[in-house]
Amino acid sequence: MEAPPEGYRTNVGICLADPSLTKIFTAARIDIANTWQMPQGGIDAGEEPRAAAVRELREETGVTSAETVAEVPFWLTYDFPPDVKDKLNARWGTNWKGQAQKWFLFRFTGKDDEINLNGDGSERPEFSEWTWMTPQQVIEKAVEFKRPVYEEALKHFAPYLQSDPAASS
Repeated sequence: MEAPPEGYRTNVGICLADPSLTKIFTAARIDIANTWQMPQGGIDAGEEPRAAAVRELREETGVTSAETVAEVPFWLTYDFPPDVKDKLNARWGTNWKGQAQKWFLFRFTGKDDEINLNGDGSERPEFSEWTWMTPQQVIEKAVEFKRPVYEEALKHFAPYLQSDPAASS
């Protein structure tokens, strides 16, 4: 899928792997209890998806020490459940069916204390806590309607990620 489909909000998804490429940054949303996700956010008019991913990563996590490892070469989409759709479209003044996401894998090159859930201070914080998870844990903790996109993105990134020897013991 070269271009995002009509009716979907263009968005980026960010898979931030730890320096060893074994675990993935995952954070709990402030506004929805027991909901963990990878960072994501909208693409501004005229903004390239990779630039949007770097900006969103900084805005949501404060992270600037990261290098691009891979990109899913096509758009992944998910539909909003009806209640989520109504709430978000009322907030945004839009009528999106869901989101079309361009996914990027970044390798974190900094130290954990660089991660700041207040982000860079330009946006309201979205997350209350964070942790490093295995790809399987990320999928299991994801909200149901995002799970297929997470599975597809992580399947694409699997060749770049290392298995965690501690996870198999």
